[in-house]
Amino acid sequence: MVKATAISLASQTFAENPYMFYEQLRSTHPVTWNNTFRYPGWYVTGYEEAKIILKDARFKNRIPLPQSSKKYERLKNVQNDMMLFQNNMNHQRLRGIVSKVFTPKAAASCRPLIQETAADLLNQVKQQKHMDIISDFAFPLPSLVIANILGVPTEDRSLFKEWTKPLIESIDFTRSKNVLTNGNETTKHVLDYFQDMIQHRKRRPKDDLISMLINEEQDGEKLTDNELLATCILLMAAGHETTVNLISNTILCFLQHPFQRTKLMENPALLETAVEESLRLESPTQMIARVASEDIEISGSHIQSGEHVYILLGAVNRDPRVFENPDAFDITRHPNPHLAFGYGSHFCLGAPLARLEAQIAVKSLLATFPDLRLETENVRWRKLAGFRSLQDLPVIWNKIENHTARKQ
Repeated sequence: MVKATAISLASQTFAENPYMFYEQLRSTHPVTWNNTFRYPGWYVTGYEEAKIILKDARFKNRIPLPQSSKKYERLKNVQNDMMLFQNNMNHQRLRGIVSKVFTPKAAASCRPLIQETAADLLNQVKQQKHMDIISDFAFPLPSLVIANILGVPTEDRSLFKEWTKPLIESIDFTRSKNVLTNGNETTKHVLDYFQDMIQHRKRRPKDDLISMLINEEQDGEKLTDNELLATCILLMAAGHETTVNLISNTILCFLQHPFQRTKLMENPALLETAVEESLRLESPTQMIARVASEDIEISGSHIQSGEHVYILLGAVNRDPRVFENPDAFDITRHPNPHLAFGYGSHFCLGAPLARLEAQIAVKSLLATFPDLRLETENVRWRKLAGFRSLQDLPVIWNKIENHTARKQ
């Protein structure tokens, strides 16, 4: 058995710079056993090993709650019904239904909505000469977009901000009992809200995603009410969180690498590859969990049935065996076969929408504030192991003329 020294993924030190810890693990073995806080298991830092595991159906999805999980019954039940944590035939059925309405074409049709929302948000802060990228732009943009797509009334969209944080923290591996309690209580409010909305849409369908999910079917089967609820929560919380991270992390990359920013401004056609490079370098999701359903050997590591496997995407996407100069931000990098959206049957259905939102967000922001810069060099990261998430991102710029930001 290949083992490494203990690493605390729950520490602030890790949150600030996880990559040196990833390197320590990688130097031991690409698939390494480690006793890390309450989740001992196999930690994967190798790119090829990650692809093998993510494509192998013998590695099942699960997100273990503490043994006292009866205290978190609502949270557990919702997670159990989420497509994200399903396997084999049930996952295929759920994905088959959701994929019919959450298509690349549907994502592309959201371009005008995203452009208008981004322009509106930037116009609200233009004359301030400062803002927090997270609270003023990166968080509300995908929140308003997904709320619009789901059909959430305008007056209720502020609830998303209140609900998302406790739900995301409750599925992260650093979660405490207090976090789980808050997540369970928040789940009650979210369930009540979407249950009412789903019943209303059944009586009076509208041209929104919830109505389409209600009516769509796969092989004669529709989503159950519990599956509908879980899907809404998945889109609202997990899908939203990763897009916030993608937008803010991409902006941070450009602010910390002015040469790459200049390169983009001189050649706007590099925008798509720039977002892909940000996905690789600062992957919004840092960890994917699996459990072995039988004894399996991966690259010489003998994984026993029932043991947990944690794929560290932040490490996998910097594997020097695959990516030359892996710690550099290079917006011309090609090819760039990162695994930021996963791999295999669980590849993220929301990837086209997230990519589009990030591209429009970056283009709009840099065009509106050509001299945008960090207010402080001390960047603060949230203490999460499963997500690469900034606490805030204060920026400043020179005051500009008062005119409406153009849609990008």
